[in-house]
Amino acid sequence: MSLLARVGSPRSRALLAAAALVLAAGCMACSPVYVVKAGIAEVGILRARQPIHQVLNDSTVDPDTRGKLSYVVEARRFAAEELGIDVGDSYTMFTQLDRDTLAMVVTAAYPDRLIPKTWWFPIVGHVPYKGHFSLQAALDEEADLAAEGYDTWVRPTAAFSTLGWFNDPILSTALRTDDVEVVATVIHELSHQHLFVPGQVTFNESFATFVGRVGAARFFCTREGSGPDSVKCQRALARWRDVQRFSRYLDDFVERLETVYDDPDLTPEQKVVERLPVIADALRDFDERVAPEFEALTFAGFRNQPVNNATLLSRIRYYNRLADFDAFLATHDGDLVRALEALKERAPAADDAFELLPDTRSVATRPGS
Repeated sequence: MSLLARVGSPRSRALLAAAALVLAAGCMACSPVYVVKAGIAEVGILRARQPIHQVLNDSTVDPDTRGKLSYVVEARRFAAEELGIDVGDSYTMFTQLDRDTLAMVVTAAYPDRLIPKTWWFPIVGHVPYKGHFSLQAALDEEADLAAEGYDTWVRPTAAFSTLGWFNDPILSTALRTDDVEVVATVIHELSHQHLFVPGQVTFNESFATFVGRVGAARFFCTREGSGPDSVKCQRALARWRDVQRFSRYLDDFVERLETVYDDPDLTPEQKVVERLPVIADALRDFDERVAPEFEALTFAGFRNQPVNNATLLSRIRYYNRLADFDAFLATHDGDLVRALEALKERAPAADDAFELLPDTRSVATRPGS
């Protein structure tokens, strides 16, 4: 019996075929087994969707879920009407998962330099991560990568975007946070539909972090019944300031590591050893100087995980040069819609979309300094 046949109805088989095509079209380097498994998992998510308006009217659904889904509806409207994002049909549906985590993401990096291992997929190009809907599959792949000598990390994820290829539902895993994070997550994921530059993952994810955080602050600070003095507005603004603080810390951390990795007199094995005191010093700096400045976030996940090039690159991916995105917004007089349109127009043609941003980093932390 084929895997397609096991899914069930003709409609389900069509969905699986479409999902597999999106993942595998032209993907000669992709594992067919991985593609089919990912397609089956995607079909399961799509088949379990319910229209959000039906869930909101269902009194048997717990009030917390319905309350957060109301924010999803509002955030989606805000993204479309106030930010100019083409939201399509995304986030009009809800999927209740039977697990606490959507998927496990495997990342890997070379131990002697800040360069990730990448996988190639159609549409999105080269990406430095690979998702698995099975924890064991993720752990098995991580073990294989570690055996090859890579730094590795497996982390959970609660949300994703198919860039508008499917009617992405909001997942129950994304509702396990507070209202501010729910709104930030929805706007973050929808921003990928506004701008996604193939092969430039760090720009794409940092852009989405910027849009999600600034968008959430604008949402709660201008929302009727909320306003600039509300707790949620102040919380969203504080979190935006915190992620910028963390971003600046990472810039400095990377600069310290690069002094080791770029040393031509060190062998790869020596670089792996010499990086250890640099990492220890940077973590001490985090504890003594950076962490006390945080207002609303702790970044405990970063601090409590072993730090290697894979874990560090995974953080950089989402928090790279956020102050520069903020500076870019300032060059557009704080008009977020104009800033987003300018990036959408210019970023796809740029070899490095970060070059479109003002560089507010210190001279010491700039590449080539």
